[in-house]
Amino acid sequence: MLTREEIIEIFEESEALQNGHFRLTSGRHSDQYMQCAQVLKFPEYTEALCEHMAESFVDDDVDLVVGPAMGGVTLSYEMARQLGTPSLFTERVDNKMVLRRNFFIPEGARVLVTEDVTTTGGSVIEVIELVRAAGGIVVGTAVLVDRSGGTLDLGVDKQVSALTVNVVSYDADECPLCKDGIPIVKPGSRKAD
Repeated sequence: MLTREEIIEIFEESEALQNGHFRLTSGRHSDQYMQCAQVLKFPEYTEALCEHMAESFVDDDVDLVVGPAMGGVTLSYEMARQLGTPSLFTERVDNKMVLRRNFFIPEGARVLVTEDVTTTGGSVIEVIELVRAAGGIVVGTAVLVDRSGGTLDLGVDKQVSALTVNVVSYDADECPLCKDGIPIVKPGSRKAD
């Protein structure tokens, strides 16, 4: 099990924490952005962080791990490897999360949902709903970084994150960075509305 200090050191060494003016996937604005792709490009970091989270699910009889593209794909794969299960990923088609590529969730499958970063949990909640609509049972979520400071409720019994931080974010119309004229960047993989 990694300590919080060891996890923070991994994020610092990989230069995943960025400062500036960012439009998050949720549409909210922040002066900090956690670019988990910088961590996930290092297999040894990905393995260590997923092992840390997988320990919480070894007794949950996980049948399948599912993560949303893009951020949850690598995590889904590595968590599945650690737990000895298959890995799937969802994709956004016409602004809706779907399974493609002949992926399916068997009725009654015990599913772990993964994601790289959550702020409002929108993508994770969409995947949870997709799993449940397919007849799967969501055993929990494994998120690399929970930006809500641990206040986010995803509606599952077990929520695990490698790192929980409380990063301030703003509604776009109330953003002090916008009011100061600081240029904004949208670094994520999905267009914000």
